Amino acid sequence: MGPDELHLRALRELADEMARPLAIIFEKSWQSGEVPTDWKMGNITPVFKKGKKEDLGNYRPVRNWLDGCTQRVVVNGSMSKWRPVMSGVPQGSVLGLALFNIFVGDMDSGIECTLSKFANDTKLCGVADTLEGRDAIQRDLDRLERWARVNRIKFNKAKCKVLPVGRCNPKHDYRLGEEWIESSPEEKDLGVLIDEKLNMSHQCSLAAQKANHVLGCIKRGVTSRSREVILPLGSYRDPTWSTVSTSGAPSTRRTLNSWSKSRGGPQS
Repeated sequence: MGPDELHLRALRELADEMARPLAIIFEKSWQSGEVPTDWKMGNITPVFKKGKKEDLGNYRPVRNWLDGCTQRVVVNGSMSKWRPVMSGVPQGSVLGLALFNIFVGDMDSGIECTLSKFANDTKLCGVADTLEGRDAIQRDLDRLERWARVNRIKFNKAKCKVLPVGRCNPKHDYRLGEEWIESSPEEKDLGVLIDEKLNMSHQCSLAAQKANHVLGCIKRGVTSRSREVILPLGSYRDPTWSTVSTSGAPSTRRTLNSWSKSRGGPQS
């Protein structure tokens, strides 16, 4: 329930009756260039992403308006005080994403190594087999920190990690601003876990574990074993396996066996 105290079920069941008056209000708002004050008030439900749940930086606030908007956080029925929205990107906004891409467009200006940007994730890659390579990476990190300072934004340094790749990697230390960046044995890139050996077996094991959990729930909760009942339920595990299949073929016999077991296939 939002600040208007209208339950979502009421909006859904009365959709046909409310469509015309809402359309009139939208048209008036568009023609006048004004937005009702009530529409600029929102209850924000923090959505947990990953990491430690006690860290507030690991939650994503959901918002849908910016200019002149006020918001409050709602957790388990408890509400904070109203506060003005200072910055952010509206959810579901095409223009917001386009403006954000323009805003970060010059981030790689002067970068010596390889800089990859995907939405609000940034990756800096470089060859560090020599001291010059190490220094080039550090210079690029310094450039990124200066860019952030000039543009009045901050990198979430708690989430910045160094992933050394290769057997003979010297594993140099790097800093972003005044803070040293923690080294990590594996990191998740676009949903896929990659370790320092570029091995994805852990990703496959986690996906197999998740698929087995879903299959166990189906087995315990469904008494019927008919084809017409089981096949539609099997679609619930497809997203899990689609993630694995795009990660490449299994590299070890152990991984292959875990795949076969989860998918119900034969094991040798």
